[in-house]
Amino acid sequence: MARERDLDLVVVSPNQAPPVAKILNWGKYKYEIDKRAKEAKKKQHTVDIKEVKMRYKIDVHDYDVRLKAAKKFISAGNKVKVVVMLRGREIQHSHLAMDLINKFLADFENENITIEKKPQLEGRNVVMVLAPSGK
Repeated sequence: MARERDLDLVVVSPNQAPPVAKILNWGKYKYEIDKRAKEAKKKQHTVDIKEVKMRYKIDVHDYDVRLKAAKKFISAGNKVKVVVMLRGREIQHSHLAMDLINKFLADFENENITIEKKPQLEGRNVVMVLAPSGK
């Protein structure tokens, strides 16, 4: 029947009893599957982790720039990894880095965020991960 119609015989599920087969145009079928997959991929949004780095001795304007960037990342639907770097003997003042990261978190008070990872010291960095709460 497939040869008479100039189509292909495709076995859909060979493990069934009896095996299930369809008569269809394989090229057109493959094209439709690829087209649907491409459309689905186009509509999905991948969540990236954006990173905001600073030192605990940061100036007010620089801090505001980092805060504004982090808010932009959150509003775009991305996660934000906030890193306060400690260099040299600054590791002795890790409490100042924790204070800065808590201030950063307090400035996000009105935003819809969830704290995915609480601020904690990892090596020479204090790290916190924020995510948009709608996601």
